[in-house]
Amino acid sequence: MILNHMVQSQPLDRTFSALSDPTRRDILERLAAGPASISELARPIGISLPGVMKHVHVLEAAHLVTTEKRGRTRECHLGPEEMTDATLWIERYRGHWERRLDGLEATIERKKETRA
Repeated sequence: MILNHMVQSQPLDRTFSALSDPTRRDILERLAAGPASISELARPIGISLPGVMKHVHVLEAAHLVTTEKRGRTRECHLGPEEMTDATLWIERYRGHWERRLDGLEATIERKKETRA
């Protein structure tokens, strides 16, 4: 059972790991506007092409980005899965978090009323 849980969580772990870096989030944001080459991704970030490639490889491992060789350039696209696994995980806990925040809000409002 523990092994099965670990295998199921690996894609989610890769997704959150990939999203944990601001440079990789910038790359995803840029690719949301359309495909881009590695050099086009590197230009606004201000890091080397090998540095961008390392980030792109992490995003590819998480299935957030795909790359395709076109002549001498490598073109990047948003991946087919996008962030489905992370979205599903967040949605599973959203109701719980919202109920807790609603409870906190109610407590604050009650304290305000008793002070008035």
